[in-house]
Amino acid sequence: MSSVIRLVTEIPGPKSREVAARREAATPRGVAASSGIALTHADNAVVTDVDGNQLIDFAGGIGVLNTGHRHPDIVEAVRGQLDHLTHACFAVSSYEPYVALAERLNRITPGQHEKRTLFVNTGAEAIENAVKIARYATGRPGIVCFEHAFHGRTNLAMALTAKVMPYKKGFGPLAPEIYRVPFPYCYRCDSAPSRAGLHPPLQGAASGCCQSSPAYWSRIFGGLVDPSQVAAIVMELQLGEGGFIPAPPDAVAAIVEFARRHGVVFIADEIQTGFGRTGQMFASEHYDLVPDIIVTAKSLAGGLPLAAVTGRAELMDAVHPGGLGGTYGGNPLACAAALAVLDVMERECLPERARGVGRTIRTRFEALQSRHSAIGDVRGLGAMVAMELVQDPQTREPDPALTKRIQANALERGLLILITGTYNNVVRVLVPLTVEDAVLEEGLDTLEQAVAAACGPGPGR
Repeated sequence: MSSVIRLVTEIPGPKSREVAARREAATPRGVAASSGIALTHADNAVVTDVDGNQLIDFAGGIGVLNTGHRHPDIVEAVRGQLDHLTHACFAVSSYEPYVALAERLNRITPGQHEKRTLFVNTGAEAIENAVKIARYATGRPGIVCFEHAFHGRTNLAMALTAKVMPYKKGFGPLAPEIYRVPFPYCYRCDSAPSRAGLHPPLQGAASGCCQSSPAYWSRIFGGLVDPSQVAAIVMELQLGEGGFIPAPPDAVAAIVEFARRHGVVFIADEIQTGFGRTGQMFASEHYDLVPDIIVTAKSLAGGLPLAAVTGRAELMDAVHPGGLGGTYGGNPLACAAALAVLDVMERECLPERARGVGRTIRTRFEALQSRHSAIGDVRGLGAMVAMELVQDPQTREPDPALTKRIQANALERGLLILITGTYNNVVRVLVPLTVEDAVLEEGLDTLEQAVAAACGPGPGR
């Protein structure tokens, strides 16, 4: 099969550089531009820039495009909705797509209890509303979050986010009553039972994580905050921006048991893990977990801005009328797109597809790891897979410079990849789950070449 990647100029090319110059003059420098290219067209997992270069997309709009760029069924659903209603504001007038989508999410999210769903525009907005609901329902002020977490850029979400640079530096004062606890990052835990690198599987016996004991959490809270003053614990079951780190199941079970015992609402942030990415529709399913509230966004609407807060009816209904809402939340076009996304997910069995994509990526990454000692860890659930780069496999000193070289080398060869992690030393894959096998393999071949160019051909660095 002929190559999908087609490079007709250097990257970024002259037209992309022209757009970049205009961007610099018209938009603030605080909005990052990691690739320097300007896109004009996209199909599934392949994008085309203004210079005519075709690149494979392993970024997926940062996890937004699980169903690929411009899936025809989603495009058709939005076009059809344009003929009927583009906006009304759900607080003013009801419309069927919002209600139908709420019913759908109430049905497919974990748990058989009665639920309610609220729609907003972004993941950060959904997190803020989930916290508002938990505080109102419990009458408590405190919110517990985790090291390495990312929950958004608005003031409260930014306070919940762990990483200072670039997300929090200079933006204080931040929202109060936020308490941060350690995330079970086993690769960097001195007391982990194994320092071999690969994250323990989520099936079978407990992993032996040091955070798996309820007594551990009692000690943590003993020096942090009275649990009776905590409204909610907010947790990503697999960290996104924090480095694609899946939490061990026994650690999750322990923190959930602690929350239940103290009447604390457990909020699962599934903004990046949701809608098939981890090999289940929701990461919570890997943990047999039924969150009190589950927050989703990103791939919910196939590229249109939409986020959801789905939770137990008694929590969601606690807030007085008018206490929740927003002008654009649950826009008819976005709801129509989301209904089509869920149809595609079901019809094309995308969670199952994610498991296959993930096996392919993991196999290739582990082979790379065997040749390059700079790859300290390979981890992730389903197709949400990453590799962590280190200067030394024994000290595990992060290597952000090497990681940046790999990203640059990949772009030069026609592959878009993303860097993540608190230390900017993790290469992650967010390729559309609908990617064709040949395109996936070509992208992984290209990434392998980029790693070899940055590290040397192996073995070692």
